[in-house]
Amino acid sequence: MKFEDASMLPPALKLPNSISIEDGYVEPPRNGAVAVPKIMKLDCYAPDMIVTNGVWLGDDPFTYSLPLFLTQLLVVSFTTRLLAAILRPFRQPRVVAEILAGIILGPTVFGRLIKGYMNRFFPPRSMNLLESVANMGLLYFVFIIGLEMDISIFRRTGRKVLLLASAGLFLPFLACIFSVYALRHNFLENTHNQAFYIYLGIALSITSFPVLARLLVELKLIATETGRVTLSSAITNDVLGWVLLAIAIAFTSDNDSDLTRPFSHLVLFFASVFVVFCIFIVGPAIGLFLRRIPDGESMSDMDSGTILVGVLAAGLAADAIGIHSVFGAFTYGLVVPTGPHSTALIERVEEFVSDLLLPLFFATSGFRIDLFTIGHLGHAFAVTVVFILSGAVKIGITIFIAVYFGFPRPESISIGFLMNSRGIVELIILSVARDKDILEPETFAVLLVLSLIMTLTVKPVVTAVHKRSKKHVGYKRRTLQRMRPDADLRVLACVHSNRNVPSLISLIDFSNPTKRSPIFVYVLHLVELTGRTSAMLISHNTASTEEQPHRQGSGKVGGSQLPRTQDPSEHIVYAFETYEQHAGGVSVQHHTSISPYSTMHEDVCSLAEEFRAALIVLPFHKLQTVDGGMETTNPAIRTLNKNVLRCPPCSIGILVDRGLSRAGVNRLQAVRRVAVLYFGGADDREALAFGWRMAENPSVELIVVRFVNESEAAAGQKESKLPEDEYLSKYRIKFLGQETVVYVEKAVKDSEDTVAAIRDVEEEQHDLFVVGRGEADGSP
Repeated sequence: MKFEDASMLPPALKLPNSISIEDGYVEPPRNGAVAVPKIMKLDCYAPDMIVTNGVWLGDDPFTYSLPLFLTQLLVVSFTTRLLAAILRPFRQPRVVAEILAGIILGPTVFGRLIKGYMNRFFPPRSMNLLESVANMGLLYFVFIIGLEMDISIFRRTGRKVLLLASAGLFLPFLACIFSVYALRHNFLENTHNQAFYIYLGIALSITSFPVLARLLVELKLIATETGRVTLSSAITNDVLGWVLLAIAIAFTSDNDSDLTRPFSHLVLFFASVFVVFCIFIVGPAIGLFLRRIPDGESMSDMDSGTILVGVLAAGLAADAIGIHSVFGAFTYGLVVPTGPHSTALIERVEEFVSDLLLPLFFATSGFRIDLFTIGHLGHAFAVTVVFILSGAVKIGITIFIAVYFGFPRPESISIGFLMNSRGIVELIILSVARDKDILEPETFAVLLVLSLIMTLTVKPVVTAVHKRSKKHVGYKRRTLQRMRPDADLRVLACVHSNRNVPSLISLIDFSNPTKRSPIFVYVLHLVELTGRTSAMLISHNTASTEEQPHRQGSGKVGGSQLPRTQDPSEHIVYAFETYEQHAGGVSVQHHTSISPYSTMHEDVCSLAEEFRAALIVLPFHKLQTVDGGMETTNPAIRTLNKNVLRCPPCSIGILVDRGLSRAGVNRLQAVRRVAVLYFGGADDREALAFGWRMAENPSVELIVVRFVNESEAAAGQKESKLPEDEYLSKYRIKFLGQETVVYVEKAVKDSEDTVAAIRDVEEEQHDLFVVGRGEADGSP
C-alpha cells in the first residue's frame, strides 16, 4: 500500500519512512490444485523521503532512500574488495570473494552477530531499489559474457570440442534428473515438480565461462592446446546451456509446479523470432554502424552509449516476451561484431559493472539465505548427493572423451575439472529459479555453499596435476650451437608495439632464411592486462582447423568483420604477413598474449617450449629518440626481460634498435655489415653461432672481433684447447677464403683499451652488433 501524502500516514508511520506488514491471503488454485494460504509481505513507505535535509536538522540518513543506498553500495564494495585482497595470495577467483561477501553481509554472519544490523543497513523497504540496480548490473555483465564469446567458432568446431561440450552438458543433466527422482522422498514436498528438475539440471551441468577463462589465464594454460580446447568447449557448453534455460523459462512462470505455462508455445515462438532478429538484423546493423568509424580511430562516447542502450532494449524485449531479461542481454552481446571496438567497449564498461554493480547481485543473493536456518538435514543431504553425482559424471565423461582424443592423462584430468568450473552463470540460473519460487531458500543456500566449495577446489587440483605432469617431462635447453647447419631455425619474436616490428623483420632478414634452412617465426604481441578483461592468447592463423585457436577479429554470428587495420595487433600481423609473402624461406604465425607484466614471462617461456624455439628475441626496454638518444618506454619491460633470462628455455636475444630497421628494410643496399664482439664464454659462443648463420647470407658481411689479453698475445699463446678456441677454429676453416667473413684479434690490457677498441669497430659503420651477455647480473 502507498500513501501519497505524508499527512495520511498513521501515527506509527510518521517517524520511520516505512513499515513492513505481513498479510495472509489464499493463493488461487492452478490446474486443479488445492488452494493454499501464503504470506504476502507489504512494505509501506513515504515516497518523498529520498534525500535528507542534513544531519544538522536531526535527520537520520538511514531513513532516506538515497543515503541508505549509497551506504549499502559502499559496504558491499568495500567488503568484496577486502576479501579479494585477502584471497589474492591464495590465487582464488574473484567470484569466491563475491560469494563470501554476500554470505558475510547477510543474515548468516553479520545479521546473526550484530543486533539490528539487517534492519539498519539492509531493511526490507530498501531491497527493491538494491535488487533493481543489482539486476541492471547483472544485465550488463551477461552482455559482456556474450561480447567476449566468438560464436564463429561453431563454424569450425571439430568433433573433439563438440563432443566435450555436449556430453559435458547433457549427461550431467540427465544424471541430475535421475538422481533427484531416485531421492525424491528426501526432498522437500514442493520440489517434486518438473520445473525443479529442469532448472537444477541446467545449473549443475553448465560451465561458467567467465570463471573458466580467468582460471586458464591464471594457470598459464590459455596458450596450450589444453586451454584452447577447454575454452572452446566451455563456449559451446555455455551457449547450449543458455538455450536450455530460455526454453525452461518459456515453459514456466512464477510458482509453476510443472512445465504447463499458459501460452508457452507463443513465448517460445517469439523468443525464436527475437534471436533470429538479433542475428540477421541487429548484428549486421551494428557492424555497419561501427564501419563508419575511420580506420585507426576509437569509438566515441556517443557511439558506445548507443550500443550500451541497446542492452536495456534487448533486456526489456526479452522480459516482455516472457523469457528472462538476461537472455536478451546475452543474445545481444553475442551478435555484436568482434574486433577492436568490442574490446574497447568491454574496457569501458567492465570495470564499473564488475567492480561496483555485480557485487550487489551476490550481496542480494546472500541476503536471502541464512545457513543456520537449514532445518531439513535430509533435504540438504539429498541436494549434496545430487550435486556430487552430477559433478562426478561431468568430470568423468570429460576425462574419458579427452583421453579418447589422445590427450595425456594429466591434461585430461585438468580438462575434466576445468569444465566443472562454477560461479556466476550457475548462480544466475539458480536466482532465476528462486525468483520463480521453484527453488526453496534452503535448496538455494545449500547449492550456493556447494558451488563455492567446488570453485575453491578446481584451481588447486588443476595446479597440482599440472605441476606433477611437468616434473616428469625431460627437458634439454635448445641452443643455436647445437643446431645442424641445414636445420630450420625457430624464433619466438616478442613485440610490445608497432615500433618493434621493423627491427625484428630486419633481424630475421639478416639471419639468412632459405628454403633449405627456413626460419619459422612465432610473433608474440605482448599486451599488458588491465582491468578484468579475460586474458586470451589468440592465434591469428587463417587456418580454421579445430587444432588451432580462433582468429581475432573474425565476425560473430550475424556480425560483419571489422577492418583489420583498426587494431594495433592487426598492424603487426599485416607487417609480418607482407614480409612473409616477399621473403623466401620464412613462415610466420601470430599470437597475442594479454597478461600482467609480473607473469608475462611465463607466457613467453611456455610458448617457446611449445614451439620448440631455439631463439627468443625480446625488445630492449629503451627506444631510440629523434636526436639519437635512448629513452625508457616502460620500466616493466626491463623486468620482463630479466624474468625471462632467469629461466631460459632456449637462447635469448635482447634486441636494441639503433637504426637496424632502416638497414634491414632497404633491400637495395649492396652489403649489410654485422660485427660479432667475441670475449669468450658460453654466451659469446652462442652469439658467434648466430653470426655464422648470418654469414651464409650473400648480402651480409661479417667481421668477428676477438678480444685477447695483451700479455697472452705477446707470449704467443695461440694454441689452446679452450672451447672458444676450438669453436673459432672450426668456423675459421669453414669460411676460409670467403671475402665476406673477416676475423680480427685485438689485444687489450684493461677496460679502457677494450672500450677504445670497441669504439674503433663502431666507427666502421656496422649495421648490427652481436655480443654475448656474459656473467654480469647488471646486464639488461
